[in-house]
Amino acid sequence: MSLTDLVGYVAATLTTCSFVPQALQTFRTRDVSGISLGMYSVFTTGVALWLAYGLALQAWPIVVANAITLMLAGAILAMKLRYGRSPR
Repeated sequence: MSLTDLVGYVAATLTTCSFVPQALQTFRTRDVSGISLGMYSVFTTGVALWLAYGLALQAWPIVVANAITLMLAGAILAMKLRYGRSPR
């Protein structure tokens, strides 16, 4: 493994792991009131595009990090859509 790939994997690990506490908190509480639907929609789309970019370049640190982050962000976005509606 090259030094460049190592730096990429460390960066990918840190940024992806930083996302985990929010995901766990949301899964546990189902409280999505503090989550912006617009922000998570744009963020999830951006992560999907980073994943496509990484695949096109065969840049595995980018692929791995964004595949995991896309799953987490997609799950939070789905919960925001499901639980975020105000009671009438």
